[in-house]
Amino acid sequence: MEDVVIVGAGIAGLATAVALKRAGVEALVLERSEGLRATGAALTLFPNAWVALDALGISQNLAPLYAPVKKGYITNLDTGEIQDVSFVASNGDPVGPRSVHRKALLNALADQLPINSIRFSSKLTAIETQEHEGSSISIIHMADGTVIKAKVLIGCDGMHSVVARWLGLAEPVYSGRSAVRGLAVFPQGHGLDNNVQQYLGLGRRAGFVPLNDKEIYWFFTCTSPAKGADMADEPGVIKREVIENYAKDLPPIYLDVVQHSDLSTLTWAPLMFRYPWHVVVGNLSKQNITVAGDAMHPMTPDLAQGGCSALEDAVVLGRHIGKSFIQNGRLLPKEMAVTIGKYVEERRWRVALLIAGSYLSGWVQQAGSGWGMKFLRDAIFYRFFYSIIIKFTSYDCGKLNF
Repeated sequence: MEDVVIVGAGIAGLATAVALKRAGVEALVLERSEGLRATGAALTLFPNAWVALDALGISQNLAPLYAPVKKGYITNLDTGEIQDVSFVASNGDPVGPRSVHRKALLNALADQLPINSIRFSSKLTAIETQEHEGSSISIIHMADGTVIKAKVLIGCDGMHSVVARWLGLAEPVYSGRSAVRGLAVFPQGHGLDNNVQQYLGLGRRAGFVPLNDKEIYWFFTCTSPAKGADMADEPGVIKREVIENYAKDLPPIYLDVVQHSDLSTLTWAPLMFRYPWHVVVGNLSKQNITVAGDAMHPMTPDLAQGGCSALEDAVVLGRHIGKSFIQNGRLLPKEMAVTIGKYVEERRWRVALLIAGSYLSGWVQQAGSGWGMKFLRDAIFYRFFYSIIIKFTSYDCGKLNF
């Protein structure tokens, strides 16, 4: 009998295991891949993510490696107008997001866990529940025939989660847009300041941000590229299509970044999300089983909150389970339904709003150039709503005071 089994060794899964470890709870992490996956190459972590990483005790391992963004520049491709956004506080301190290597984040989390707490090449095939001494426990069936019993089961197995499907959550839907992401490498240095550049308009959204003095993380999103599905597994074709077709009229500096891409880091993927009302009214838990990260709240990347919110989930879930463990000296299965229910209610509206805000932000910024959409974007969205949405990134998920 395991205390906690976590399905998925991505950001949510590893961070949840670290949070539980800080309370003294041992978790077994099951990962279907042969090693830690780093699809996406890099991600941007806003202040709310660094609050969570501080609670998990690993922010000091990552922050010195990645400088915060000082300024952002947004170029309107329709008009050529450039807006700038400062990420420096009134006292001069940088408060901007930091873009980090995804693999570095995963390794920093995994390094906090005991040896053998992550079991790779472990594919979950079925879940059932069973009464045990008056309480519910989970019976987990693996592809190799192994059967694992757990007092708590947490699905962190991504957008197409087996655990979420078992809970009855609606499947994610296609947003109508797709994204290319990659890492550009300049062996002699790129010579750029640590600012984020974005280009919006004509149904497209593109940008880049330095990770360090030799690497730049870049992205390109557009409405349903016709060749996307065909080129998903061909990084050379992805690069050529971006340069010669989709982004051919973007500024030369952007095309130069794409030209320097490390092909092994290039990915193409449709942008998926779960309808926020399915999160608000859906079953995010059942007895001793719940979900976190993309398994709970897949969202479009327009606010860069997918990884950030997964780290928040880990801290909140770890805090609730950890408190129960410390109060009772062990995990009591009969308390887990209530404990997990508190986590779900703390997260439900927060992540539903993030899903809605991300989708709205992407739709408005990437919409057409007609006068109606221009008025909606410039006179209403940017003036009244964007600042409210951005405030979501300053959220404090709390500490792990065990």
